[in-house]
Amino acid sequence: MRYLFKESHVNGSNKQSTTFSNGRRVLLGGMAALGAGLVGSASVPRDLTTRSSEGTPSKPQAAAVPCAQNKVIRSDSTTVVETSAGKVRGFERNGVYIFKGIPYGASTSGSRRFMPASKPEPWTGIRNALAYGRICPQQDSAHFNMDGKNLANSDEDAFLLHRGSAATVPGEDCLRVNLWTPEINGSHKRPVMVFMHGGGFSGGSGHDLLSYDGESLAHNHDVVVVNHNHRLNVFGYLNLESIGGEEFSMSANVGMLDIVAVLDWVHTHIVAFGGDPGNVTIFGQSGGGGKVAALMAMPAAKGLFHRAIIQSGPFLKALNPDSSLRLAELLIAELGSKSQVKELQKISVDRLLGAAAEAMKKMPKTRPFQRDGYGWETAVGWGPTVDGHILPNHPFDPGAPTISSDVPLITGTNLNESVNGVDRPDAESMTTDEMNQLVRETFGSDGPAIIAAYREDYPLANPFGLWAAIATSQWRIPAIAQATRKASLGAAPAYSYIYSWRTPMLHKRPGTFHACEISFAFDNAEICDHYSAGDPGAFILSKQLSKAWVNFARTGNPNHDGLPEWPKYTAESRATMFFDTPSEVRHDPEGKGLKIITQS
Repeated sequence: MRYLFKESHVNGSNKQSTTFSNGRRVLLGGMAALGAGLVGSASVPRDLTTRSSEGTPSKPQAAAVPCAQNKVIRSDSTTVVETSAGKVRGFERNGVYIFKGIPYGASTSGSRRFMPASKPEPWTGIRNALAYGRICPQQDSAHFNMDGKNLANSDEDAFLLHRGSAATVPGEDCLRVNLWTPEINGSHKRPVMVFMHGGGFSGGSGHDLLSYDGESLAHNHDVVVVNHNHRLNVFGYLNLESIGGEEFSMSANVGMLDIVAVLDWVHTHIVAFGGDPGNVTIFGQSGGGGKVAALMAMPAAKGLFHRAIIQSGPFLKALNPDSSLRLAELLIAELGSKSQVKELQKISVDRLLGAAAEAMKKMPKTRPFQRDGYGWETAVGWGPTVDGHILPNHPFDPGAPTISSDVPLITGTNLNESVNGVDRPDAESMTTDEMNQLVRETFGSDGPAIIAAYREDYPLANPFGLWAAIATSQWRIPAIAQATRKASLGAAPAYSYIYSWRTPMLHKRPGTFHACEISFAFDNAEICDHYSAGDPGAFILSKQLSKAWVNFARTGNPNHDGLPEWPKYTAESRATMFFDTPSEVRHDPEGKGLKIITQS
């Protein structure tokens, strides 16, 4: 999925009968790998549409500062901030200070590979923070294969999500933060929003999608936005504890410890960048949502964040140590019987990645049945391990983490996730008989009852739209579990949402696909125009969604005057905000259908 799991879209070149007959493989295959986008940097995001206090649009307005008149300043006297490792020079554009590629840790190569992050090496003089830094090395296309599909090469996906807007350079010296703020070296303390990029725990970066750019959010909502790169895949999650001993006791979770280091860097430095270290929100999409869930269960992260938002990343469990240890053993065997743990710190990046890919192919490929919900821990491979110390327990199983009981949570999904119309030109031609067959193949004799239940929720959906909503139950089930288990703690509130707006692009065929809501959460409807398509409703919804996220970051309550009242989630009411035009609250959406799926 592009951010948590690389969705497996049906090849549009196949005939209809072939395309939709293998429904179980397509549906469960959508959980198989996580892919993140490639690159993203922004031009000038600005408000194009104003809104009354009731949320109705007024006449679209021109950008506050026309693109041709952008004022960009890079000055030693006005755009330099001092960090604990040395001074950094960013730039200022139209009232937003931008810093890219600031080290929050030292290089992780050589003897530091598989070790917790070290402090960044100090520098003298002023270091430029004008361009994104390196990204963690990732599995290349020669090693990556998922049922013959590689969605990083998907034309429609790349177009809709603005992939390829900024260069990415891999390297183990990749511990970098990027930051957007309305003020530096001042006295104000703004809410801080730290974003976790998608790509599961295997791929992606803090700048691989244009929607991740934080300039609009900082400019339009007076917040500080931070995103970052950290270790992934074999570099971040290779469990060597039982093989290498105490020295490698943290190796299974160093990727998550990198993010703790980010939060520690924010706690130490954010005042100089106009932020409040006592008001930090972590939010992430897909795999980034999984990182948020894991952080909520980590003792090392306690006190470093105060709100949490999980977008389409409803992880309940982490990896069990037996599973991650087995993968490490297969990797060592792949490199040869003489390979020892210390030698793993010396071999080349390409050789390590290649061996990791081959080892992954030999891991058991059991996948959970649809009724069990997400079950990512058996489908993905790389990820944090419940090791008893860094991650003592599963994030949301059997309950929400009590260590973060005082942290308010928003969690939700998109109406369609891994089954959607992206790169499926024949989707809208699915017949009722084909839809019935897919549901029957997946759910057996419960199929007709499930279809009838979902038809009550979505009476106007065509056969493919109904199938896509039913297929998303594997996402909806664990997201609801997160909200329910969080609410049951009786401490900080939980809020639930479903994002359901359909882009007019490509004749509305894509639906509400995985990752599409990110651009609106960042108030980036203007610069992400391949998705918003210049639609007036898109600009309204971008304001509504981003303001809800910002209000939640500021107060722990997402409500504002542009939305209907968004109640706290409880197991009894199951209040869920549907973000659309117009947005509305529904109680227990899809409840009847999900009950059949989970209890039969």
